[in-house]
Amino acid sequence: MPGSARPAAADGLRRSVRLFRGFRVEQTQPALFYGMVADDAVALLARHVGLAGQLVVDIGAGPGYYGLAFRAAGARYLPVDASSHELHLHGADGAGAVLGAAEALPIADGAVDVVFSSNALEHVPGPWRMWSEMVRVARPGGLVVMSFTNWLSPWGGHETSPWHYLGGDFAARRYERRTGHPPKNRYGESLFPVSVADALRWVRRRRDLDVLEARPRYLPAWAAPVLRIPGAREVVTWNLWVVARRR
Repeated sequence: MPGSARPAAADGLRRSVRLFRGFRVEQTQPALFYGMVADDAVALLARHVGLAGQLVVDIGAGPGYYGLAFRAAGARYLPVDASSHELHLHGADGAGAVLGAAEALPIADGAVDVVFSSNALEHVPGPWRMWSEMVRVARPGGLVVMSFTNWLSPWGGHETSPWHYLGGDFAARRYERRTGHPPKNRYGESLFPVSVADALRWVRRRRDLDVLEARPRYLPAWAAPVLRIPGAREVVTWNLWVVARRR
């Protein structure tokens, strides 16, 4: 890979405490929380690649917090989203952005240095198709970076959590009774159950990928062995972070 990785950022318990404190204001101050998470993601990724000059395509980019962080690191950043409204938040009329579905990316094969996605996989009905598309557009030697909130995470039901543990439909109905309106993330429509076990199995079976890192995203690096424990990993992980290199 061109460029040299920057020194790794601190990755201990203090980092995790800071991120979880930020998580408490995710609903009320999203710019603060997601800006913090975006900076942290760039720091994690810098262990594997020097981002300066690299083309980073962000699948399910949302309102643009990651764009600020990647551009600050010197990357050429291209957001992709299925929502034209979200892309408009990246600039006037969505200039410099791509409107497209994650499961059928309008990007040429092998065209991207770093294909990145954060918290989008659980929102598409075909998660493995989406991940396959990300692999397709990555160049040989490029990186495919996936991060998502698994269903049995304490935040797996998003705003309906923790009631999703009693079923997604139940959690959605309860949320609507309590608030008077349906949740933004509707189970079976825009929120789907994806497990850590299935994700690890899928990525490790890909013959065109070498897995460089798999870990609970918000926990310290020393927590990575929890991914070896069936059951516990589904609850403890919170959010799975996977970095793989395209062969």
